[in-house]
Amino acid sequence: MTVKRVAVLLAAGALFLGGCGGDRSAEQAADQTAGQPAAGKRLSIATGNTTGVYYVLGGGLADQIGKGIPGYQATAEATGASVENIQRVVRGDSDIAFTLADSAADAVAGKDSFTAPQPIRAIARLYDNYTQVAATTESGVKSVADLKGKRVSTGSPNSGTEVIALRLLRAAGLDPDKDVTRQSLGLPESVQGIKDGTLDALVWSGGLPTPGITDLMTSLGDKAAFVPLDGVLPAMQSEHGPVYAAGTIAKDVYKTPADVSTIAVPNLLVVNEKMDPALAESLTKLLFDRKADLEKVHPSAKEITRENAPKTEPVPLHDGAKKYYG
Repeated sequence: MTVKRVAVLLAAGALFLGGCGGDRSAEQAADQTAGQPAAGKRLSIATGNTTGVYYVLGGGLADQIGKGIPGYQATAEATGASVENIQRVVRGDSDIAFTLADSAADAVAGKDSFTAPQPIRAIARLYDNYTQVAATTESGVKSVADLKGKRVSTGSPNSGTEVIALRLLRAAGLDPDKDVTRQSLGLPESVQGIKDGTLDALVWSGGLPTPGITDLMTSLGDKAAFVPLDGVLPAMQSEHGPVYAAGTIAKDVYKTPADVSTIAVPNLLVVNEKMDPALAESLTKLLFDRKADLEKVHPSAKEITRENAPKTEPVPLHDGAKKYYG
């Protein structure tokens, strides 16, 4: 047999083996995709800043959806939070969203950040967010009114924090566009700004404890302090109603010298009104079936109760959630 003949036979054999390998690879790929959820069964959860509670708890919720609702997988997406999250759900970019109740109330009423009523529905009331205004001690800020002339982060654009921050400033008689040097930053950037000395104060609305705020207070120690908010609460309630309530940041949360008076706002889990009722019911049920697992992700999940969960007014409950609550 000539060398040329041998080369031809070897080449043919390689092609044959390669063809068999290619068929097997296709089979293996098919096997790997079998049982995976279809594209329509992937859920996106709009959360918030990466160092906030929304993002942490949203990741836990996504994990439990994959384990607890057959055929579905979910992903937690970092976002600007409340207002943006509602917009994402309305557009169909996200399926589920965390939002502050005041922003959600504005959405269903079609006011302030929203030019028309938005088609959202609630799955559950979750835990309360606490408005956390932190300032460097050298800035001399001891009240919201003291923020005049200071460099202040009012939160990410289109976030629930931004909504509250602007309302706080106005409640203290300040013009957010004239009386403070305002920066619209996410929590990680805000914390870094305080550390770097490029900011005097930040406003944040989040669960307790918020990892980013823990980092700030631990890093700066007595060089940073919380600003009490009881002085502006009456004006907030007068202008915007009982969605704003008195709250307390207990001293053991961030190891502060004393408790701090603040303003609490409920958080809601919302979806588009067009969500399949069976899926909405399954999501609602999951919150309670997997509550212990969510508590391991973040302690704020302990505040989710069967008694308070349906209390989402003025945001209507989704029909699927109504069915679960009975």
